[in-house]
Amino acid sequence: MSIIQQHSEATLGDGWRRIDIDRLIEDSSVNFDTSTLHPPLPETSDAEVLQINSQVRQLLRGGDSEGALRGCLEMPVYNGSDSAKDSHLHTVIEVLQSIKASEMTPMLQRIYNTPGGPECLDVLMKYLYKGMASTSSSSEGSNSAPRTPTRVTPQQTGFSQVGSRPGQANESTGGAMSVLLSWHEKVTDVAGLGCIGRVMTDWRRV
Repeated sequence: MSIIQQHSEATLGDGWRRIDIDRLIEDSSVNFDTSTLHPPLPETSDAEVLQINSQVRQLLRGGDSEGALRGCLEMPVYNGSDSAKDSHLHTVIEVLQSIKASEMTPMLQRIYNTPGGPECLDVLMKYLYKGMASTSSSSEGSNSAPRTPTRVTPQQTGFSQVGSRPGQANESTGGAMSVLLSWHEKVTDVAGLGCIGRVMTDWRRV
């Protein structure tokens, strides 16, 4: 066997492909807990969520839909149980359904132009995406109950709203998605495309 053949057999193997390079780099994320890079989020209990939702509904019954919407968005549930997060999502959608189509853009503009407004619209965008995901998953599982309100009730304004009606999930999913998409369009118009980018890159999830 020639020297060239011996060299080829010894060095041209593919064993090097199985080396985990990241573990050899000191600054690699696999060598430390990346969760330490994120500040701890305050935990929101189910009782606190129920209290927040009760206050929001009180504002809604009093005719202050803008205050109710801001109340939902200023206190998002980032660190809580799944039931707490779903309950708050339901309340957000309940507030959105109570707002007429003609009031959407002016209300969003007023919120956006106040201190903390851009952050509120970012939070709203998060809930819109979560609502869309929940609506889509409920339509795929015909035997499972939807996690978000799915009934579409025509209003005098001509804008379809989200509500709940047992047994009609498959019929109304498209309408529920239409409502969320309408809000998505208005939020994007007011807050810009940067709102979508911030939501996609934010590690905090509602």
